[in-house]
Amino acid sequence: MIRFDNSYARMPQGFFARVDPTPVTAPRLLALNGPLADRLGMDRDALTVEMLAGNAIPDGAAPLAQAYAGHQFGGFVPQLGDGRAVLLGEVVAPDGARFDIQLKGSGPTPFSRRGDGRAWMGPVLREYLVSEFMAAMDVPTTRALAAVATGDQVWREQGGLPGAVLTRVASSHIRVGTFQFFAVRDDRARLQALTDHVIARHYPGADGPLALLDRVVAAQAETIAHWMALGFIHGVMNTDNMAISGETIDYGPCAFMDIYHPDTVFSSIDRQGRYAWANQPNIAVWNLAQFATCLIPLMGAEEAAVEAATASVHRFAPLYQAAWLRRFGAKLGIDGAQHQPLIEQLLSMMATQRADFTRVFAGLSDDTARDEFIDRAAFDAWARDWQALSPDAAAMAQANPRRIPRNHRVEQAIASAVADDMGPFRRLLEAVTHPRAARDDWADLSHAPTTAQLVHQTFCGT
Repeated sequence: MIRFDNSYARMPQGFFARVDPTPVTAPRLLALNGPLADRLGMDRDALTVEMLAGNAIPDGAAPLAQAYAGHQFGGFVPQLGDGRAVLLGEVVAPDGARFDIQLKGSGPTPFSRRGDGRAWMGPVLREYLVSEFMAAMDVPTTRALAAVATGDQVWREQGGLPGAVLTRVASSHIRVGTFQFFAVRDDRARLQALTDHVIARHYPGADGPLALLDRVVAAQAETIAHWMALGFIHGVMNTDNMAISGETIDYGPCAFMDIYHPDTVFSSIDRQGRYAWANQPNIAVWNLAQFATCLIPLMGAEEAAVEAATASVHRFAPLYQAAWLRRFGAKLGIDGAQHQPLIEQLLSMMATQRADFTRVFAGLSDDTARDEFIDRAAFDAWARDWQALSPDAAAMAQANPRRIPRNHRVEQAIASAVADDMGPFRRLLEAVTHPRAARDDWADLSHAPTTAQLVHQTFCGT
């Protein structure tokens, strides 16, 4: 049994289009996240492959596609919406927490803009692996409940590819772009309804739109700092991909850095580096400014509202800086606020010497970090200053994963899955959902890629 209570489906007309998933030909379960199902209070036996593929609608569900707008690479699109996803409904977990259950790749909707509404297996498995790693590292994120092969071909530039559907779980799928959808239409009544809904669902202590803005700014500062500390690059930080809850959402051309450099970009369509690793905090501020603009009409006198909203967005910088210092300090087992120059010196050496981001920080715990540097004398000089601070080994063990979903390993797992071998995917999934564990049989998954194995671009879309 699945307990639904669909509050978003009770929102006024214009927030969504009611639409059922489009059935697929031959659904086959690729992966099921049993522990997450238990967290949601779901009977695993009730999660049939027919339901997870969209061929059967569970009792109590209210399928819909959400409307939203968004800035995409800086250009505003007044209507986007769920073009290849259907929100089945909202599940109420045993502890009372509420979660969206969404099928991604479930067929066309009124927002598909001539697209087929489908996903192919590669992006589905990539999102499953990366989002579950993020959850294991305590990053606010959407989760993967299941992946199902459809038995149908999906046609992309590469030709025919095996189709798949991802069942995604989120505290909600409300985005900055959701607010923009109503703001651009000057629909204050629905903006107010959306604001009230978000406050009740995510920030019940917030008193009005300005307080909501303050809370979202703080949530995003923490999330972005966590991304940075893991070398994660979202790749497509459009306003329709920024969740009001603060969760990481929409894993498109995302990736983790192997060789560290602050200007690293993976998205094949981000030719200007708008969403490079080092630029992610700036883009977060830009997106939050768009969110603030949506809320200003609800905040009273315009001049005072603009001043208050601007001050709220400007709070991102000190909040983010504090979170960044706390997280990078933990990676070194020191007080980051007191020793910022030491952190920055290490990162500078890593960039100059093309050191591996994850292996450097993990290697600080077992004296292998120096092996990642060309100029080991320079590292040794830095390490003497660091070790003089008596770093906290427990903090480092918690903050530094031994392994990440490395790009080449993800691609290998996808290629094997396409060839009907899910073994590499299952092994990689187990390893990255236990990222801090020391396991000899996973040692190869911690290795940096060879030059030939490096992945320089990932692709947007599914």
